[in-house]
Amino acid sequence: MKKLSFLSAIMGLTFAGVASAADITIYYSPSCPHCHHAREFISNTLIYEYPELKVTAVNVMDQANLPAFQDALKKCEFDNGGVPVMVIGDKCEQGYADFMQDTMREYIEVDLSDEQKAVAAENKAAMAADAEKFKSEPADRANAVVEYTATVAEPAAEPVAEPEKKNEGGSTVWFWGLLIVLVATLGYVLVRKDNKK
Repeated sequence: MKKLSFLSAIMGLTFAGVASAADITIYYSPSCPHCHHAREFISNTLIYEYPELKVTAVNVMDQANLPAFQDALKKCEFDNGGVPVMVIGDKCEQGYADFMQDTMREYIEVDLSDEQKAVAAENKAAMAADAEKFKSEPADRANAVVEYTATVAEPAAEPVAEPEKKNEGGSTVWFWGLLIVLVATLGYVLVRKDNKK
């Protein structure tokens, strides 16, 4: 039990204030109806529910973007090129239907604090009450969705997780997130080992 308290204390001190929403990269085709519905849900709902959320949209019909899409398919271990493909934090989804909306929210909330989750729940309730009024208040949120286009000079093996530098310190958040997972896993293993004795 002492080990678990020690690990919790270290994690609490180390990661205070680091939590942020998992960003979304959506690979889409302009002619795909499921892609259209997924993008509509993200840009008309999720970006308003989660104020820190950043979205990168990648048009796979643009030949320059194909290497990034192929890297995403490999990373996600998808064996076909169906779209949309959504990379949310370290989770992947292929295809889109309305029943996936809560799963997408869960993926976004993985690293959020309880306070940030409460804000998202309040925003969701406000959107349900009067979406147009709520969306008119944070009008700058429409800028949360950025269209990605590969450049000719860009190498084909560029990492998919960060197709475009969207914010300073993004790799730091990934590092800390991975470290949290590793420390939590270690704590879990130690506690299970102690419980078996």
